[in-house]
Amino acid sequence: MSSVYPDPDQPEPVDHFDRLPDSVLLLVFNKIGDVKALGRCCVVSRRFHSLVPQVENVVVRVDCVISDDDCSSSSSSSDKSRALVGPFSNLFRLVFGGIVKPLQALGQFLGPKRSVLNETLNSLSSSSLFVAPGVGDDGEMDHGGVTHHSPTQVLRNFNEIRFLRIELPSGELGIDDGVLLKWRADFGSTLDNCVILGAASVINNGISPEFGVGNGDDNGSIPETFYTNGGLKLRVVWTISSLIAASARHYLLQPIIADHKTLDSLVLTDADGQGVLCMNRDQLEELRVKPLSASSASKRTLVPALNMRLWYAPYLELPDGFVLKGATLVAIRPSEQSASKNEVSDASWLSNAFEGPYGTAAKMLVKRRTYCLEMNSF
Repeated sequence: MSSVYPDPDQPEPVDHFDRLPDSVLLLVFNKIGDVKALGRCCVVSRRFHSLVPQVENVVVRVDCVISDDDCSSSSSSSDKSRALVGPFSNLFRLVFGGIVKPLQALGQFLGPKRSVLNETLNSLSSSSLFVAPGVGDDGEMDHGGVTHHSPTQVLRNFNEIRFLRIELPSGELGIDDGVLLKWRADFGSTLDNCVILGAASVINNGISPEFGVGNGDDNGSIPETFYTNGGLKLRVVWTISSLIAASARHYLLQPIIADHKTLDSLVLTDADGQGVLCMNRDQLEELRVKPLSASSASKRTLVPALNMRLWYAPYLELPDGFVLKGATLVAIRPSEQSASKNEVSDASWLSNAFEGPYGTAAKMLVKRRTYCLEMNSF
């Protein structure tokens, strides 16, 4: 048997990648962002393993929704797995559990059609969220041969996160096909503001009309049929449901915010683009200094008393050929805050809440007649 030895006279091959400084590698890792991809980078080399925890830009995509029944059967074989479910693992149960009660209380007010939504929420109220394999040696839960981690546990492996984006697999609110419902909420220790855009249906005309309202005799007022055909009742459901979904997301972010004091921006969204919760550095620090007030009814942040402004168009044509039927925009601020703020319709946060055609729709709606509403804390 013969052995092959390196020629001592030949210089060792140079790995040019190793010549890159750490700062350049961190730029690459920050461009990657995805927590699972970064987890794979960790196992490439000791150098990568030491650099990944220094990444400042992290994206966590929640991959799966598992019923609590399945979770309990899996976790019964491991106390550790049960302990590592974490705050996000029960997100759907907490959010939907909180929404069902207000909707059931409105049951007779909304009529039999809305009971379908109640059934949908009940059917989804026992689900849990997990992130597929990524960074971290603990925080595991084995389900169907696949190891899952809670986002809170995964993120504890990062020391210097500044920009964090968490994406849920779908929006929490079950809505009928063709219905448009989007919301964006900003929080500190409590709700700072929320914008909701909805439409009973979205139609693509396939043409680009001279966009506008589309009704020649429309004067910006809400028609009487809006109150008699259930239009107002439906908007009440949209508003309450969106606020509860936002406050439940906010409540569950507490441990992540406490663990990562370097955060400058935190966004919690979903793959459907239904809802976006945002917190900037000042709002994050406010939550650390001033603990949130929790709702006594469920595990979510207490929604304060609110002032709301509503804009409505029966028929809204957008420049790209889309038509929103029953287009509605609701701008929400806490009552205490509204007294010291400029008019909601003049605020930049309202016009910039949505992107693309939805942003265009919001800008068109705020030019119409404004209707004011109030809501008590819940």
